[in-house]
Amino acid sequence: MYIIGNGRLFTRDSERPYLPDGAVVTDGSLIAEVGTTAEMRGKYPHAEFIDAHSQLIMPAFINTHTHIYSGLARGLSINGYDPTNFYEILDGMWWKLDRELTLEDTRASAYATYLECIRNGVTTVFDHHASYKEIPGSLFAIADCAKEMGIRSCLCYEVSDRDGQEKCDQAIKENADFIKYCRDNPDPMLAAMFGMHALFTISDKTFEKCVEANNGMTGYHIHICEGLNDVEDSRDNYHMLPAQRLEKWGILGDKTILGHCIHLTDPEIDMIADTHTNVVNNPESNMGNAVGCSPVLKMFAKGILLGLGTDAYTHDMLESLKVALTIQRHNAGMPNVGWNEVTTMLFKNNAKLAAKNFDTPLGVIREGAAADLIVMDYLPFTPLSEDNLDGHMIFGMNGRQCRTTMAAGRLLYKDRQFIDIDEERLSADIFATAEKLWKRVNK
Repeated sequence: MYIIGNGRLFTRDSERPYLPDGAVVTDGSLIAEVGTTAEMRGKYPHAEFIDAHSQLIMPAFINTHTHIYSGLARGLSINGYDPTNFYEILDGMWWKLDRELTLEDTRASAYATYLECIRNGVTTVFDHHASYKEIPGSLFAIADCAKEMGIRSCLCYEVSDRDGQEKCDQAIKENADFIKYCRDNPDPMLAAMFGMHALFTISDKTFEKCVEANNGMTGYHIHICEGLNDVEDSRDNYHMLPAQRLEKWGILGDKTILGHCIHLTDPEIDMIADTHTNVVNNPESNMGNAVGCSPVLKMFAKGILLGLGTDAYTHDMLESLKVALTIQRHNAGMPNVGWNEVTTMLFKNNAKLAAKNFDTPLGVIREGAAADLIVMDYLPFTPLSEDNLDGHMIFGMNGRQCRTTMAAGRLLYKDRQFIDIDEERLSADIFATAEKLWKRVNK
Protein backbone atom coordinates (compact mmCIF):
# COMPACT_ATOMS: atom_id res chain seq x y z
CA MET A 1 0.00 0.00 0.00
CA TYR A 2 1.26 3.46 -0.96
CA ILE A 3 0.30 7.04 -0.25
CA ILE A 4 1.36 9.56 -2.87
CA GLY A 5 0.83 12.90 -1.17
CA ASN A 6 2.00 16.38 -0.29
CA GLY A 7 1.14 17.63 -3.75
CA ARG A 8 -1.38 19.54 -5.80
CA LEU A 9 -3.78 16.78 -6.79
CA PHE A 10 -5.59 17.05 -10.13
CA THR A 11 -7.89 14.06 -10.44
CA ARG A 12 -9.76 14.52 -13.78
CA ASP A 13 -12.78 13.48 -11.70
CA SER A 14 -15.61 15.98 -12.09
CA GLU A 15 -16.93 15.23 -8.61
CA ARG A 16 -13.66 16.14 -6.91
CA PRO A 17 -11.34 17.71 -9.49
CA TYR A 18 -8.71 19.35 -7.27
CA LEU A 19 -7.17 19.15 -3.81
CA PRO A 20 -4.48 21.76 -3.09
CA ASP A 21 -2.77 19.40 -0.62
CA GLY A 22 -3.97 16.04 -1.84
CA ALA A 23 -3.00 12.43 -1.46
CA VAL A 24 -3.85 9.18 -3.23
CA VAL A 25 -3.90 5.85 -1.40
CA THR A 26 -3.23 2.77 -3.53
CA ASP A 27 -3.96 -0.81 -2.55
CA GLY A 28 -2.68 -3.40 -5.00
CA SER A 29 -3.43 -2.25 -8.54
CA LEU A 30 -6.27 0.12 -7.61
CA ILE A 31 -6.85 3.45 -5.94
CA ALA A 32 -8.28 2.89 -2.47
CA GLU A 33 -9.04 6.45 -1.41
CA VAL A 34 -8.41 10.10 -2.18
CA GLY A 35 -8.18 12.90 0.37
CA THR A 36 -5.91 15.43 1.99
CA THR A 37 -2.40 14.38 2.88
CA ALA A 38 -3.06 14.70 6.61
CA GLU A 39 -6.26 12.64 6.40
CA MET A 40 -4.72 9.82 4.39
CA ARG A 41 -1.53 9.59 6.45
CA GLY A 42 -3.59 9.51 9.61
CA LYS A 43 -5.92 6.82 8.27
CA TYR A 44 -3.18 4.64 6.74
CA PRO A 45 -0.17 5.00 9.03
CA HIS A 46 1.57 1.87 7.75
CA ALA A 47 1.38 2.70 4.03
CA GLU A 48 4.64 3.68 2.33
CA PHE A 49 4.62 7.43 1.78
CA ILE A 50 5.80 8.90 -1.52
CA ASP A 51 6.44 12.62 -1.21
CA ALA A 52 5.32 14.69 -4.21
CA HIS A 53 7.34 17.64 -2.85
CA SER A 54 4.45 20.07 -3.40
CA GLN A 55 4.41 19.23 -7.12
CA LEU A 56 1.50 18.06 -9.31
CA ILE A 57 -0.12 14.64 -8.81
CA MET A 58 -2.28 13.54 -11.73
CA PRO A 59 -3.42 10.51 -13.76
CA ALA A 60 -0.78 8.94 -15.97
CA PHE A 61 -0.98 9.49 -19.72
CA ILE A 62 -2.40 7.13 -22.36
CA ASN A 63 -1.01 6.91 -25.91
CA THR A 64 -3.60 5.45 -28.28
CA HIS A 65 -1.37 4.98 -31.35
CA THR A 66 2.36 4.30 -31.48
CA HIS A 67 4.89 2.02 -33.18
CA ILE A 68 7.31 0.11 -30.97
CA TYR A 69 9.14 -1.18 -34.05
CA SER A 70 10.63 2.29 -34.60
CA GLY A 71 12.24 2.27 -31.16
CA LEU A 72 15.79 1.85 -32.54
CA ALA A 73 15.46 4.38 -35.36
CA ARG A 74 16.42 7.52 -33.44
CA GLY A 75 19.29 9.17 -35.34
CA LEU A 76 19.32 6.50 -38.06
CA SER A 77 20.50 7.71 -41.46
CA ILE A 78 19.80 5.34 -44.34
CA ASN A 79 22.04 5.49 -47.40
CA GLY A 80 20.27 7.09 -50.34
CA TYR A 81 17.17 8.05 -48.35
CA ASP A 82 15.83 11.36 -49.68
CA PRO A 83 12.02 11.04 -49.82
CA THR A 84 9.86 13.39 -51.83
CA ASN A 85 6.48 11.81 -50.99
CA PHE A 86 4.75 9.61 -48.43
CA TYR A 87 5.33 6.33 -50.27
CA GLU A 88 9.06 7.02 -50.42
CA ILE A 89 9.06 7.62 -46.66
CA LEU A 90 7.41 4.26 -46.05
CA ASP A 91 9.47 2.28 -48.55
CA GLY A 92 12.79 4.01 -47.98
CA MET A 93 12.70 4.24 -44.19
CA TRP A 94 10.11 2.29 -42.25
CA TRP A 95 9.66 -0.76 -44.46
CA LYS A 96 13.41 -0.96 -44.95
CA LEU A 97 13.83 -0.94 -41.18
CA ASP A 98 11.11 -3.43 -40.28
CA ARG A 99 12.39 -5.88 -42.92
CA GLU A 100 15.53 -6.20 -40.78
CA LEU A 101 13.86 -6.58 -37.37
CA THR A 102 14.50 -9.89 -35.63
CA LEU A 103 12.85 -10.91 -32.36
CA GLU A 104 15.95 -9.60 -30.58
CA ASP A 105 15.48 -6.23 -32.28
CA THR A 106 11.77 -6.23 -31.45
CA ARG A 107 12.53 -6.82 -27.77
CA ALA A 108 15.14 -4.06 -27.73
CA SER A 109 12.69 -1.70 -29.44
CA ALA A 110 10.06 -2.53 -26.81
CA TYR A 111 12.45 -1.93 -23.94
CA ALA A 112 13.55 1.40 -25.44
CA THR A 113 9.94 2.48 -25.95
CA TYR A 114 8.82 1.49 -22.47
CA LEU A 115 11.77 3.25 -20.81
CA GLU A 116 10.78 6.44 -22.63
CA CYS A 117 7.12 5.98 -21.74
CA ILE A 118 7.93 5.69 -18.05
CA ARG A 119 10.14 8.79 -18.18
CA ASN A 120 7.29 10.73 -19.79
CA GLY A 121 4.53 9.49 -17.49
CA VAL A 122 2.85 7.21 -20.06
CA THR A 123 1.57 3.96 -18.56
CA THR A 124 -0.80 2.71 -21.30
CA VAL A 125 0.06 2.30 -24.99
CA PHE A 126 -1.78 1.07 -28.07
CA ASP A 127 0.92 -0.32 -30.33
CA HIS A 128 0.83 -1.15 -34.04
CA HIS A 129 3.77 -3.47 -34.70
CA ALA A 130 5.69 -4.56 -37.82
CA SER A 131 8.82 -6.73 -38.03
CA TYR A 132 8.70 -8.45 -41.38
CA LYS A 133 12.06 -10.20 -41.01
CA GLU A 134 10.75 -12.25 -38.08
CA ILE A 135 6.99 -12.16 -37.56
CA PRO A 136 6.01 -15.26 -35.51
CA GLY A 137 6.19 -14.58 -31.79
CA SER A 138 6.83 -10.85 -32.15
CA LEU A 139 3.69 -9.73 -30.28
CA PHE A 140 4.44 -12.25 -27.55
CA ALA A 141 7.98 -10.87 -27.26
CA ILE A 142 6.59 -7.34 -26.82
CA ALA A 143 4.06 -8.64 -24.29
CA ASP A 144 6.88 -10.19 -22.24
CA CYS A 145 8.70 -6.83 -22.21
CA ALA A 146 5.48 -5.04 -21.27
CA LYS A 147 4.97 -7.33 -18.28
CA GLU A 148 8.57 -6.90 -17.17
CA MET A 149 8.46 -3.10 -17.48
CA GLY A 150 4.96 -2.71 -16.06
CA ILE A 151 3.34 -0.85 -18.97
CA ARG A 152 -0.27 -1.62 -19.91
CA SER A 153 -0.27 -2.52 -23.61
CA CYS A 154 -2.84 -3.16 -26.33
CA LEU A 155 -0.96 -4.87 -29.15
CA CYS A 156 -1.58 -5.80 -32.78
CA TYR A 157 0.42 -6.75 -35.87
CA GLU A 158 0.45 -4.69 -39.07
CA VAL A 159 -0.93 -6.97 -41.80
CA SER A 160 0.17 -6.00 -45.32
CA ASP A 161 0.64 -7.56 -48.75
CA ARG A 162 3.80 -5.56 -49.30
CA ASP A 163 6.23 -8.44 -48.67
CA GLY A 164 4.36 -11.28 -50.30
CA GLN A 165 1.82 -13.94 -49.40
CA GLU A 166 3.87 -15.92 -46.89
CA LYS A 167 4.67 -12.86 -44.77
CA CYS A 168 1.09 -11.63 -45.04
CA ASP A 169 -0.26 -14.97 -43.81
CA GLN A 170 2.25 -14.99 -40.94
CA ALA A 171 1.09 -11.50 -39.92
CA ILE A 172 -2.55 -12.58 -39.95
CA LYS A 173 -1.72 -15.63 -37.84
CA GLU A 174 0.31 -13.55 -35.37
CA ASN A 175 -2.70 -11.29 -34.79
CA ALA A 176 -5.07 -14.23 -34.36
CA ASP A 177 -2.72 -16.16 -32.08
CA PHE A 178 -2.16 -13.19 -29.79
CA ILE A 179 -5.85 -12.29 -29.68
CA LYS A 180 -6.67 -15.86 -28.65
CA TYR A 181 -3.89 -15.81 -26.06
CA CYS A 182 -5.27 -12.65 -24.46
CA ARG A 183 -8.78 -14.10 -24.52
CA ASP A 184 -7.71 -17.39 -22.92
CA ASN A 185 -5.23 -15.85 -20.45
CA PRO A 186 -6.89 -12.70 -19.10
CA ASP A 187 -4.42 -10.11 -17.90
CA PRO A 188 -5.55 -6.62 -16.86
CA MET A 189 -2.33 -5.21 -18.33
CA LEU A 190 -2.60 -6.81 -21.79
CA ALA A 191 -5.11 -6.49 -24.63
CA ALA A 192 -5.19 -7.27 -28.33
CA MET A 193 -6.60 -5.78 -31.51
CA PHE A 194 -6.35 -6.97 -35.11
CA GLY A 195 -3.84 -4.79 -36.91
CA MET A 196 -3.62 -3.84 -40.57
CA HIS A 197 -1.48 -1.38 -42.48
CA ALA A 198 -2.75 1.18 -44.98
CA LEU A 199 -5.49 0.14 -47.37
CA PHE A 200 -3.31 0.56 -50.46
CA THR A 201 -1.15 -2.31 -49.20
CA ILE A 202 -4.11 -4.65 -48.54
CA SER A 203 -6.05 -6.58 -51.18
CA ASP A 204 -9.65 -7.72 -50.88
CA LYS A 205 -8.36 -11.28 -50.55
CA THR A 206 -6.32 -10.22 -47.52
CA PHE A 207 -9.26 -8.34 -46.00
CA GLU A 208 -11.31 -11.51 -46.32
CA LYS A 209 -8.60 -13.54 -44.58
CA CYS A 210 -8.28 -10.98 -41.76
CA VAL A 211 -12.02 -10.87 -41.09
CA GLU A 212 -12.17 -14.67 -41.08
CA ALA A 213 -9.18 -14.98 -38.72
CA ASN A 214 -10.53 -12.36 -36.32
CA ASN A 215 -14.03 -13.84 -36.38
CA GLY A 216 -15.44 -11.01 -34.29
CA MET A 217 -13.01 -11.56 -31.40
CA THR A 218 -11.84 -7.96 -31.18
CA GLY A 219 -11.72 -4.60 -32.94
CA TYR A 220 -9.34 -3.56 -35.72
CA HIS A 221 -6.49 -1.07 -35.54
CA ILE A 222 -5.78 0.18 -39.06
CA HIS A 223 -4.22 3.13 -40.90
CA ILE A 224 -6.55 4.92 -43.30
CA CYS A 225 -6.13 7.96 -45.53
CA GLU A 226 -2.79 8.92 -44.01
CA GLY A 227 -1.57 9.79 -47.49
CA LEU A 228 -3.44 10.11 -50.76
CA ASN A 229 -2.27 6.58 -51.63
CA ASP A 230 -5.37 5.05 -50.01
CA VAL A 231 -7.67 7.41 -51.88
CA GLU A 232 -6.08 6.74 -55.27
CA ASP A 233 -5.83 2.97 -54.77
CA SER A 234 -9.44 2.63 -53.59
CA ARG A 235 -10.69 4.80 -56.45
CA ASP A 236 -8.62 3.25 -59.24
CA ASN A 237 -8.70 -0.42 -58.21
CA TYR A 238 -11.93 -0.81 -56.23
CA HIS A 239 -14.07 2.08 -57.51
CA MET A 240 -15.03 3.22 -54.03
CA LEU A 241 -13.87 5.44 -51.18
CA PRO A 242 -11.42 4.04 -48.58
CA ALA A 243 -14.00 4.05 -45.79
CA GLN A 244 -16.41 2.22 -48.08
CA ARG A 245 -13.85 -0.57 -48.48
CA LEU A 246 -13.68 -0.90 -44.70
CA GLU A 247 -17.46 -0.89 -44.41
CA LYS A 248 -17.69 -3.55 -47.11
CA TRP A 249 -15.59 -5.91 -45.01
CA GLY A 250 -17.23 -5.07 -41.68
CA ILE A 251 -14.12 -3.33 -40.33
CA LEU A 252 -15.90 -0.21 -39.09
CA GLY A 253 -17.49 -0.29 -35.63
CA ASP A 254 -17.23 0.89 -32.05
CA LYS A 255 -14.24 -1.34 -31.21
CA THR A 256 -12.16 -0.28 -34.23
CA ILE A 257 -9.48 2.43 -34.26
CA LEU A 258 -8.69 4.27 -37.49
CA GLY A 259 -5.28 5.94 -37.43
CA HIS A 260 -4.60 9.34 -39.09
CA CYS A 261 -7.78 9.88 -41.22
CA ILE A 262 -6.47 12.90 -43.08
CA HIS A 263 -7.88 12.64 -46.61
CA LEU A 264 -11.48 11.79 -45.75
CA THR A 265 -14.49 13.04 -47.67
CA ASP A 266 -17.61 14.29 -45.91
CA PRO A 267 -19.55 11.09 -46.74
CA GLU A 268 -16.74 9.05 -45.17
CA ILE A 269 -16.82 11.16 -42.01
CA ASP A 270 -20.57 10.52 -41.83
CA MET A 271 -19.95 6.80 -42.32
CA ILE A 272 -17.41 6.73 -39.47
CA ALA A 273 -19.80 8.64 -37.23
CA ASP A 274 -22.80 6.44 -38.09
CA THR A 275 -20.85 3.25 -37.27
CA HIS A 276 -19.43 4.72 -34.02
CA THR A 277 -15.92 4.00 -35.25
CA ASN A 278 -13.02 5.56 -33.33
CA VAL A 279 -10.25 7.75 -34.76
CA VAL A 280 -6.78 8.59 -33.41
CA ASN A 281 -5.00 11.75 -34.51
CA ASN A 282 -1.18 11.82 -34.74
CA PRO A 283 -0.38 15.47 -35.45
CA GLU A 284 3.42 15.57 -35.31
CA SER A 285 3.83 12.54 -37.54
CA ASN A 286 1.36 13.96 -40.05
CA MET A 287 3.28 17.21 -40.21
CA GLY A 288 6.66 15.47 -40.36
CA ASN A 289 5.50 13.27 -43.24
CA ALA A 290 3.92 16.28 -44.99
CA VAL A 291 0.68 14.37 -45.51
CA GLY A 292 -1.71 17.03 -44.26
CA CYS A 293 -3.94 17.96 -41.35
CA SER A 294 -6.66 15.64 -40.06
CA PRO A 295 -10.16 17.24 -40.07
CA VAL A 296 -10.41 16.97 -36.30
CA LEU A 297 -12.84 19.86 -35.85
CA LYS A 298 -15.22 18.46 -38.47
CA MET A 299 -15.09 14.95 -36.95
CA PHE A 300 -15.75 16.32 -33.47
CA ALA A 301 -18.78 18.16 -34.80
CA LYS A 302 -20.08 14.80 -36.05
CA GLY A 303 -19.69 13.19 -32.63
CA ILE A 304 -16.80 10.88 -33.57
CA LEU A 305 -14.68 9.68 -30.63
CA LEU A 306 -11.17 10.97 -31.36
CA GLY A 307 -8.11 10.05 -29.35
CA LEU A 308 -4.59 11.43 -29.43
CA GLY A 309 -1.55 9.36 -30.40
CA THR A 310 2.02 10.00 -31.42
CA ASP A 311 2.74 7.47 -34.20
CA ALA A 312 6.04 7.06 -32.24
CA TYR A 313 7.15 10.52 -33.36
CA THR A 314 7.48 11.23 -29.63
CA HIS A 315 6.62 9.55 -26.34
CA ASP A 316 5.68 12.87 -24.77
CA MET A 317 1.89 13.23 -24.85
CA LEU A 318 2.09 16.91 -23.89
CA GLU A 319 4.28 17.53 -26.91
CA SER A 320 1.66 15.88 -29.08
CA LEU A 321 -1.06 17.94 -27.38
CA LYS A 322 0.68 21.22 -28.20
CA VAL A 323 1.11 20.29 -31.84
CA ALA A 324 -2.47 19.05 -32.12
CA LEU A 325 -3.67 22.49 -31.06
CA THR A 326 -1.34 24.53 -33.24
CA ILE A 327 -1.88 22.56 -36.45
CA GLN A 328 -5.68 22.79 -36.08
CA ARG A 329 -5.49 26.55 -35.61
CA HIS A 330 -3.00 26.95 -38.44
CA ASN A 331 -5.12 24.83 -40.78
CA ALA A 332 -8.33 26.67 -39.90
CA GLY A 333 -6.69 30.09 -40.03
CA MET A 334 -8.42 30.85 -36.73
CA PRO A 335 -6.62 31.31 -33.40
CA ASN A 336 -9.72 30.57 -31.31
CA VAL A 337 -10.43 26.94 -32.30
CA GLY A 338 -9.23 23.51 -31.21
CA TRP A 339 -8.65 23.99 -27.50
CA ASN A 340 -11.59 21.95 -26.24
CA GLU A 341 -11.13 19.32 -28.93
CA VAL A 342 -7.45 18.53 -28.31
CA THR A 343 -7.68 18.57 -24.52
CA THR A 344 -10.74 16.32 -24.71
CA MET A 345 -8.81 13.94 -26.98
CA LEU A 346 -5.95 13.49 -24.53
CA PHE A 347 -7.61 13.79 -21.14
CA LYS A 348 -11.03 12.24 -21.77
CA ASN A 349 -11.21 10.33 -25.04
CA ASN A 350 -7.99 8.38 -24.64
CA ALA A 351 -9.46 7.02 -21.41
CA LYS A 352 -12.69 6.14 -23.24
CA LEU A 353 -10.72 4.29 -25.90
CA ALA A 354 -8.80 2.44 -23.20
CA ALA A 355 -12.10 1.46 -21.55
CA LYS A 356 -13.06 -0.42 -24.73
CA ASN A 357 -10.04 -2.68 -24.22
CA PHE A 358 -9.26 -2.68 -20.48
CA ASP A 359 -11.74 -3.28 -17.68
CA THR A 360 -10.25 -1.00 -15.01
CA PRO A 361 -11.03 2.74 -15.32
CA LEU A 362 -8.01 4.74 -16.53
CA GLY A 363 -7.21 8.41 -16.83
CA VAL A 364 -8.91 9.40 -13.58
CA ILE A 365 -8.01 9.48 -9.88
CA ARG A 366 -10.88 8.13 -7.83
CA GLU A 367 -11.64 5.12 -5.69
CA GLY A 368 -11.69 1.90 -7.73
CA ALA A 369 -9.78 3.32 -10.71
CA ALA A 370 -6.42 1.97 -11.80
CA ALA A 371 -3.52 3.18 -9.69
CA ASP A 372 -1.84 4.79 -12.71
CA LEU A 373 -0.36 7.96 -11.27
CA ILE A 374 2.38 10.45 -12.01
CA VAL A 375 4.04 13.33 -10.20
CA MET A 376 5.06 16.24 -12.43
CA ASP A 377 7.63 18.84 -11.42
CA TYR A 378 6.10 22.22 -12.11
CA LEU A 379 6.43 25.47 -10.17
CA PRO A 380 4.28 28.02 -12.01
CA PHE A 381 4.93 31.74 -12.12
CA THR A 382 1.19 32.38 -12.39
CA PRO A 383 -1.94 31.14 -10.56
CA LEU A 384 -2.73 27.45 -11.07
CA SER A 385 -6.08 25.78 -10.42
CA GLU A 386 -8.43 23.16 -11.80
CA ASP A 387 -9.83 25.88 -14.09
CA ASN A 388 -6.58 26.60 -15.95
CA LEU A 389 -4.53 23.40 -15.58
CA ASP A 390 -4.80 22.59 -19.29
CA GLY A 391 -3.39 26.00 -20.18
CA HIS A 392 -0.42 25.38 -17.93
CA MET A 393 0.11 21.95 -19.47
CA ILE A 394 0.01 23.29 -23.03
CA PHE A 395 2.18 26.36 -22.47
CA GLY A 396 4.37 25.41 -19.53
CA MET A 397 4.88 21.66 -19.23
CA ASN A 398 6.42 18.71 -21.04
CA GLY A 399 6.62 14.99 -20.42
CA ARG A 400 10.17 15.01 -19.09
CA GLN A 401 8.96 16.97 -16.07
CA CYS A 402 7.61 13.65 -14.81
CA ARG A 403 9.50 12.69 -11.66
CA THR A 404 7.47 9.69 -10.44
CA THR A 405 5.47 7.08 -12.38
CA MET A 406 3.20 4.34 -11.05
CA ALA A 407 1.24 1.84 -13.16
CA ALA A 408 -1.39 -0.49 -11.69
CA GLY A 409 -0.02 0.22 -8.22
CA ARG A 410 3.53 -0.74 -9.20
CA LEU A 411 6.10 1.97 -8.61
CA LEU A 412 8.19 2.18 -11.79
CA TYR A 413 10.00 5.48 -11.39
CA LYS A 414 10.56 7.53 -8.24
CA ASP A 415 12.29 10.90 -8.13
CA ARG A 416 13.68 10.17 -11.63
CA GLN A 417 15.15 6.82 -10.67
CA PHE A 418 13.84 3.57 -12.14
CA ILE A 419 12.60 1.07 -9.57
CA ASP A 420 13.47 -2.63 -10.05
CA ILE A 421 14.53 -1.82 -13.62
CA ASP A 422 18.25 -1.99 -14.46
CA GLU A 423 18.36 1.05 -16.71
CA GLU A 424 22.12 0.91 -17.25
CA ARG A 425 22.12 -2.74 -18.34
CA LEU A 426 19.02 -2.33 -20.51
CA SER A 427 20.42 0.77 -22.20
CA ALA A 428 23.70 -1.00 -22.99
CA ASP A 429 21.87 -4.00 -24.45
CA ILE A 430 19.60 -1.75 -26.52
CA PHE A 431 22.59 0.18 -27.85
CA ALA A 432 24.45 -2.99 -28.86
CA THR A 433 21.37 -4.33 -30.65
CA ALA A 434 20.80 -1.02 -32.43
CA GLU A 435 24.40 -0.95 -33.69
CA LYS A 436 23.99 -4.36 -35.32
CA LEU A 437 20.60 -3.42 -36.78
CA TRP A 438 21.90 -0.19 -38.31
CA LYS A 439 24.75 -2.06 -40.01
CA ARG A 440 22.27 -4.51 -41.56
CA VAL A 441 19.98 -1.71 -42.72
CA ASN A 442 22.88 0.06 -44.46
CA LYS A 443 24.86 -2.97 -45.60
